[in-house]
Amino acid sequence: MLQVAEEKTNEDASQMIASTALIDLRGVSKVYGKGQAAVQALKGIDLRVPRGDFVAVMGHSGSGKSTCMNILGCLDTPTTGEYFFEGVAVGKLSRDQRALLRRHYMGFVFQGFNLLQRTSALENVELPLIYRGLPIKQRREKAREALAAVGLSNWEGHTPSELSGGQQQRVAIARAIVSNPQLLLADEPTGNLDSARSKEIMELIVQLNRERGLTIVMVTHEPDMAAYALRQVQFLDGQIEWVQTF
Repeated sequence: MLQVAEEKTNEDASQMIASTALIDLRGVSKVYGKGQAAVQALKGIDLRVPRGDFVAVMGHSGSGKSTCMNILGCLDTPTTGEYFFEGVAVGKLSRDQRALLRRHYMGFVFQGFNLLQRTSALENVELPLIYRGLPIKQRREKAREALAAVGLSNWEGHTPSELSGGQQQRVAIARAIVSNPQLLLADEPTGNLDSARSKEIMELIVQLNRERGLTIVMVTHEPDMAAYALRQVQFLDGQIEWVQTF
């Protein structure tokens, strides 16, 4: 059962519910702005993601898929409805507890890699472990293991400018998995890559899902990338238009 922080009170613990899903969105809506300027980005969506699932989230710009991802990553909160992560009512957590949930249970991969340009691959991968307070010897060991898992054992001393786009995304994936998260959130992970590198990255993501049982939710607008997933969820005008399982 998820423990967001060691200081979690009994009252917080009582918020936990039994759930077979890692992610459970129930009637989630999100409204930005007020009055006539209000925009309803999500309109009461329900979405369950079991542990070990690989879901591709699709939809045109403005469909609500990015808002959904921000809520899943605890970067935003619903206006109405409930979000449960491993049975925890996320909306009842404090901002600090949501930050701890992100830090300990989630990994993030972005289209733009988001690497520190003057920092080596190894040091980039270490960053999440620094925030968790791990001693240097332990975090170096874990960072090397993560780089090995993405096929970059011999590149740990290179800076991003010395790496190809595909290699940079591999470093970003290593950084996302170094803390052994339960959920990987990937936002257009192949958006800046050519077709050959895109295929390599998707095969790596599939490997992480199959071999580690890592739950993955990926936003993409490319059907050929979405085809790697176990399920596809199509958004349209703030609602889930359809779900397809393969």
